[in-house]
Amino acid sequence: MKLNHLRQNYQGCLQRSELCSDPYQQFEAWFGDASTANLQEPNAMSLATVDSDGRPSLRNVLLKHFDDQGFVFFTNLKSNKARQIEENPNVSLLFSWLGLERQVIVSGKAVLLPRADTLRYFLQRPRNSQLGAWVSHQSKVIGSRELLEQKFTQLKQAFASGEIPAPKFWGGFRVEPGHVEFWQGGANRLHDRFQYQLDSNQQWQIERLSP
Repeated sequence: MKLNHLRQNYQGCLQRSELCSDPYQQFEAWFGDASTANLQEPNAMSLATVDSDGRPSLRNVLLKHFDDQGFVFFTNLKSNKARQIEENPNVSLLFSWLGLERQVIVSGKAVLLPRADTLRYFLQRPRNSQLGAWVSHQSKVIGSRELLEQKFTQLKQAFASGEIPAPKFWGGFRVEPGHVEFWQGGANRLHDRFQYQLDSNQQWQIERLSP
């Protein structure tokens, strides 16, 4: 199949003078733009991890919180991604907002959140999402979807009254970045790329990258 005809000519532009001095503030501004642009799940991000043999894995997860400490997501702690993070905490995130001709790439270390933070977030989840966390033994082989649905029904009955407790095998990670890149598509493939890099004094330095 020939794909040469699939070509989008971007028209954006990003100047150094437009950037915030702090990558978290810049991310907040761009995330706000993505949220108001009616993009589907603007908080979706691709998470890259590496296993003990150096083989990379990539999947989409949802950003659930961000501040000047990093970017937070939640998952089953027995999943492939969680086991790989335990072996090698170096990860990368990609926010792909192509409807705005933008991407953000975050590189850093994933740190397990305190249990109190996980419990606080779990209680805010919709009840069916809480049940889903109990049902799924993420990344494990399963015979059929019917088995999942049966277990969901059983647990829904078991937890019919009162709060649903957070599973001990479910938790959150914060990605603490050392590098953040903001990419804006430009005409003639002359894209604008700026990277924020932490120096030895833990100060953010901003550099323009060639497209």
